[in-house]
Amino acid sequence: MAQVITEEGADGRSYVRRAMKKLAELGLAETNGKGGRHPIWNLTSAGQKALADGNELPPRPKAGTGAKAVGAGFGPHGVAVTDMILAYGSRRSLTDWQVEVNHAIKETGLSFNTDAVLAQPTATSEVRLFELDNGTMTQERLAKEVWDYERYAGHRVWEGARGIIGRTFPFWQRHRYTRSERFPRLHVVLAGIEEHLLDNRRQALTADVRGITIAVWVNTLPRLKRGEPWYEIGVDEPDRRRQRYPEPAGR
Repeated sequence: MAQVITEEGADGRSYVRRAMKKLAELGLAETNGKGGRHPIWNLTSAGQKALADGNELPPRPKAGTGAKAVGAGFGPHGVAVTDMILAYGSRRSLTDWQVEVNHAIKETGLSFNTDAVLAQPTATSEVRLFELDNGTMTQERLAKEVWDYERYAGHRVWEGARGIIGRTFPFWQRHRYTRSERFPRLHVVLAGIEEHLLDNRRQALTADVRGITIAVWVNTLPRLKRGEPWYEIGVDEPDRRRQRYPEPAGR
């Protein structure tokens, strides 16, 4: 964190420690064990609410944080997500990101967490979704996670408080990304294994999601760090998506 928010070559650790202690005094952050000699900090429930109130994203669900998460082996994934964020954007846009964002539809039981969401404060509230595979998922599971986004995008709800009148709208457009004209593009980043194996994984994922009706771009973390272009493996097709997912029954 010190490297991210301070100038190149500067030692910002003292600044970060003071800032975290101030957040703790406000009840927005707390320590949860230590990583070596350094305390591990995480947001309290009040801190998560304060962060969520600053943009259009709702509070994230409880997730593995702090010492318990590190002990459970989630540390490398978290570091890789941070590397992905820094490689994609810049330090200036760090406040536009949120991690572990839950997407759920109660009626269907669909629920999944997005590794990172970039919500840029533009006129159209541009949103980008990011999934990072650190080489730990099976190919089948990775493909299922990508298809879950299409199922989420395809769900529609009726107009009106009781869902009995009017026309239907995409669930995501009514209840989540209300200012977005199109379903946000999904970026899949592959990491954690040798680069030639990442390329094989990318090609397999391309085959597994052929015909998907949301915009999907894929890249490897090494390519992303080098500034190399993304591979487009899915195109947003709302008309075809609506044909694939039937209208919901009226109440």
